[in-house]
Amino acid sequence: MKIVFATNNSHKLSEIRSILGDRFEVLSLSDIGCHADIPETANTLEGNAIQKARYVVEHFGYDCFADDTGLEVAALRGEPGVHSARYAEGTDHDSEANMRKLLQRLEGKEDRNAQFRTVICLARKDDDADYSLFEGTVKGRIAEEKKGTEGFGYDPIFVPEGHDQSFAQLGLDIKNSISHRARAVEKLARFLKR
Repeated sequence: MKIVFATNNSHKLSEIRSILGDRFEVLSLSDIGCHADIPETANTLEGNAIQKARYVVEHFGYDCFADDTGLEVAALRGEPGVHSARYAEGTDHDSEANMRKLLQRLEGKEDRNAQFRTVICLARKDDDADYSLFEGTVKGRIAEEKKGTEGFGYDPIFVPEGHDQSFAQLGLDIKNSISHRARAVEKLARFLKR
């Protein structure tokens, strides 16, 4: 089954392909000739995922799933949340700047509890009115400093519950078996196989 994952982020794409294995042929936006900057203007993860998936269905005619992920930090009342990729002012997907800002905001705070939350929207070309949402979360805490080189985004400072190393230290195999995205993708895969 061919399905588009609404991303050109090579890290996310390889992570999704690894999680889904050979069950589906997952195409990227560039695979279908989509080079547009798809809007992400909603104020929720759900809203952004819906926007992206529907855009691909409407403009390219493929079944599509799209995700949006946020890091939600308890002591910061859920920040950076939907703004995770653009948390540091004046940046877009600058992981180093985002992590620096987050660590600065947490200085002196004892509560470092956090969770990653991914929402996936599946939209189908034969059903323009309907879509399905799948959510995955992983709880953990924000480390005092960056550690590890694997992964991307906030992985070097996020330590998942039950572990004493960051996602970036644990490696992709472990991360892909326990991550927020893996949990949401497994729900999507079960749904698609029905």
